Amino acid sequence: MPDNGPLAVYTDTDDLDPDIGCQLLRDNGFQVEVLQTRDPDVIARDAAGATALLVGYAPIDRDLLLRLPNLKIVALLSRGHDNVDVDAAAELGIWVCTVGDVAAEEVATHAWTLTLALIRRLPFFAGFPTTRGWLDRPTPLPRRLSEMTVGVLGLGSTGRRYAALAAPTVREVLGFDIRTDRPEPAAGNLLVGIDGARVTDLDTVLSRSDVISLHLPLTDDTREFLGDNAFTRMRQGVHLINVARGTLIDSAALRRALDTGRVTAAALDVFDTEPPDPADPLIGHPNVLSTPHVAYLSDATTRGYIVAQAQNVVQWMTTGTPVLTVNDPVVPVP
Repeated sequence: MPDNGPLAVYTDTDDLDPDIGCQLLRDNGFQVEVLQTRDPDVIARDAAGATALLVGYAPIDRDLLLRLPNLKIVALLSRGHDNVDVDAAAELGIWVCTVGDVAAEEVATHAWTLTLALIRRLPFFAGFPTTRGWLDRPTPLPRRLSEMTVGVLGLGSTGRRYAALAAPTVREVLGFDIRTDRPEPAAGNLLVGIDGARVTDLDTVLSRSDVISLHLPLTDDTREFLGDNAFTRMRQGVHLINVARGTLIDSAALRRALDTGRVTAAALDVFDTEPPDPADPLIGHPNVLSTPHVAYLSDATTRGYIVAQAQNVVQWMTTGTPVLTVNDPVVPVP
């Protein structure tokens, strides 16, 4: 291991093994330390000399960035970057980068799997034979898939993959995208490359969809994107899927919508606080199917995430620019 190279520090990797990333970094001249903490004071103390910070879900705010005077790059272990003050990083000449679409297939597949589980009322029937009898039936009964409209909020790579999975089996797919820099849809607002899917406005998606799946990034504009106002505009009995970020939904508003039947059932892979408090009313709710933030998980992504994160740092070191950046600070080539 180099004893005089730049220092790369892993703050937290949760359930992913960073060994392959550590080796990639060492092979390219870095010293490497693994902290496994989200505590900003611990990070500031133990990563004080870091040139590169490799981050899972630790919050990286302006104050912490100012306490790391040698820092040049923050490499995230996700596609999202809502746990980093990106603007502050840019002002301080620090790159912020993500792993991009490494898990787009897995996340879309998980969302579609949850969709089918809700429509077929699998959480109800999974109670057989311990809490459900042979002739027990849910209210309402499962809907016929081919008669349903699916709404997709967010048309990045994951949202488009989800739309492609849904389109062959449902009546229609309606998509809405908050971003304006996507490629223009084809004539008639058809979603390019996906038969049976089209782009429309938010009100149309909310009011006409039997299923709504969230694939939006978390920003100031999308925080609590679905609240009381949005739920009142939805079709009675809608199914809701969230594999993006927990705070895209106002949790209290979702509980009210579940209690009134506006939302028949919800499937959540993400939560306001992770892991969620066992006392959270949504956890264990009879009409909520929960999974523990595993939509990204597969035999491919456990390696792919770690490698992509480390490759961002290695490419920055060799070329001056990471692979997948979310900001553009003015920094010299190292």
